[in-house]
Amino acid sequence: MGCAALAGRAALVTGASRGIGLAVAEALTEAGAAVCVTARDPDGLADAVRRLGPRAIACPGDVADPAHLDEAVSRALSAFGRLDILVNNAATNAPLGPLMDADPLVWRTAFTVNVEAPLRLTQAAWRGWMREHGGAIVNICTEGTHGVGPGIGAYGASKTALLRLTRQLAAELAPYVRVNAVSPGLVRTEMARFVWESDEPALAAALPLGRIGEPDDVARAVRWLVSDEASWITGTDLVVDGGRRVRAGLRPA
Repeated sequence: MGCAALAGRAALVTGASRGIGLAVAEALTEAGAAVCVTARDPDGLADAVRRLGPRAIACPGDVADPAHLDEAVSRALSAFGRLDILVNNAATNAPLGPLMDADPLVWRTAFTVNVEAPLRLTQAAWRGWMREHGGAIVNICTEGTHGVGPGIGAYGASKTALLRLTRQLAAELAPYVRVNAVSPGLVRTEMARFVWESDEPALAAALPLGRIGEPDDVARAVRWLVSDEASWITGTDLVVDGGRRVRAGLRPA
């Protein structure tokens, strides 16, 4: 994509002080968009804005707080006069461990952050700009919605709900707003460090493409989905997993 593919457009990216969210914000600004980034860490967010450059503004806060979500949309509209792109990236993987041991209050928080917040932000973006002018929304889900894994039941269940929400919103908001999901596999982020750090070579070797993912791999997929190059795509789930779902077909070395 060209460096001006998103010129004149404005975006809001949650969970953007590091990892996938920051990489997405960078990809969008590199393509010409102005970006409002949110995260709970004010200092990390300030560093992110300095890294992103003059077309970026910050709105620190927690997506579990409905007031913060309204503020983020309002701030983006005030600063940019528009809001064409929304990327719901902020997430929690707590509670980890067997579901029989899960604290119901922490389980509820997982759904507040991973499902309710994206819906509330979509509603705010729709009412504030997209209903009249259109737009593109991407929800960051997970490749894990296509299977199960030990210790991540709450995360998987909430992200599966987010994927279902993505498809429902795609149907309800068409044709003016496109809503899609990007589902990463194992990516080198802090949130996933407990998975990849101890045995990265073996994990990478098990993937057809021979490495675990980087945040930029996901960011490029998001940038494409919100661009005009994907203008006839909505309600889809773009899996970015290094081929994990086809690894059973690998021939023995």
